Amino acid sequence: MAEKQAWSPLFREPVSDDFNDFHECLEQDKRIALQDVKGSMVHAAMLTRAGILTFEEGAALQEGLSQIATEMGAGTFPWDKAHEDVHMNVEMRLTALIGHVGKKLHTARSRNDQVATGIRLYAREELDSLAAELKALIAGFCDLAERHADTIMPGFTHLQVAQPVTFGHHMMAYAEMFLRDLQRVTQARERLNICPLGAAALAGSGYPIDPEYSAAELGFSSAFRNSLDAVSDRDYVADICHTGAVIMAHLSRLSEEIILWTTPMFDFIEIGDAFCTGSSIMPQKRNPDLAELVRGKAARVHGNLTTSIALMKAQPLAFNKDQQESKPPLTDTFENVRPAVRIFTQMLGTVRPHAERMLDASDTGYSTATDLADYLVRKGMPFRDAHHVVAATVGMARDRNCRSLAELSLVDLQTHSGLIGEDVFSVLTVAGSVACRSHRGGTAPSQVHRAIAEVRRLIA
Repeated sequence: MAEKQAWSPLFREPVSDDFNDFHECLEQDKRIALQDVKGSMVHAAMLTRAGILTFEEGAALQEGLSQIATEMGAGTFPWDKAHEDVHMNVEMRLTALIGHVGKKLHTARSRNDQVATGIRLYAREELDSLAAELKALIAGFCDLAERHADTIMPGFTHLQVAQPVTFGHHMMAYAEMFLRDLQRVTQARERLNICPLGAAALAGSGYPIDPEYSAAELGFSSAFRNSLDAVSDRDYVADICHTGAVIMAHLSRLSEEIILWTTPMFDFIEIGDAFCTGSSIMPQKRNPDLAELVRGKAARVHGNLTTSIALMKAQPLAFNKDQQESKPPLTDTFENVRPAVRIFTQMLGTVRPHAERMLDASDTGYSTATDLADYLVRKGMPFRDAHHVVAATVGMARDRNCRSLAELSLVDLQTHSGLIGEDVFSVLTVAGSVACRSHRGGTAPSQVHRAIAEVRRLIA
């Protein structure tokens, strides 16, 4: 067995085995391996362009790095935990491939700006993929809403029947939530799109480097303005974890409704078998496990946000080893949020509302009470007085075990106000209640279709 070497001639003994295992991050780093190689190729090109390396040295580096990228893509790259991280693995492999020139790649840079560049490239690609997933999810809500723009269901506040709405209108409320999430993804991408390559360890480089060239070649909007901030900034990790946490909160809200709606007590919707599981003992069970799992994973992603914020709160400038721990919450957020969004999109296509059951439920809980109050206001009664009259009317209906106000007779209704006439029954239907809310953003079918068209334009 080869004798263990100290980290460098400065050290008199090698790193302990336990400490080496504790701080090893290679498995985590493999996620940014191709981005690390991409950054190295641009760095080598910049060194050649600046005259820091010869043309021949630059060409050799490009050839070796290209081969490494091919090996990584094919899964044949010889990873070695003894080399600690992705950066040293690449450098050692490069040196094995092209000789001592490989050792020149690290000229004018540090692992500090190198890892910061790799993480930003990785995060940028993941955000682009997440944006595409969100657009597909929003389109799924639009499709479902279009099919059910006039399917009436009860709307709730405090989980009590409040007013009738349409299922399409309800689905488009989620479309609005995820539109905001799409904005957050776009904004997070814009904020992280600053290239730190060239900041080196913390103070910049003593070589005549060209950070603007590196930034442009890597597709960043600009190069760093301050080398200290460039290597120590992990705001974008917290930014992304926050975005992911909000997305999961929205998916969790929808999951909660799906779990409720699929119970026999509600029986509002049915979802496809592909997104449910059964019970090992109860043959009749059809459990909405996808919704439950997403609701649970939301807590995990929210924990990533807490980790990413807490990690940075006590770090002095510039780079500290603590920042190694910023990668797991970032990658875990992407690796949970993206599949959740994608699978929910698939599930939406299988949702089948039980229209008759929802319509029947809409006509309970005196959901047209506000419509009766508005009727009285149009007859000249101040709204606060109308509110009082309708409250008394609802009390009468409840005492008589009426399911809805429409079950009361005209004489009963007139007991509380002489302004009520025979035309009152036209406003006590749930269909009439929904149809009259035909302003922008209202629940009327015509406005649902209008909202769908507008949202489709926004995600086109």
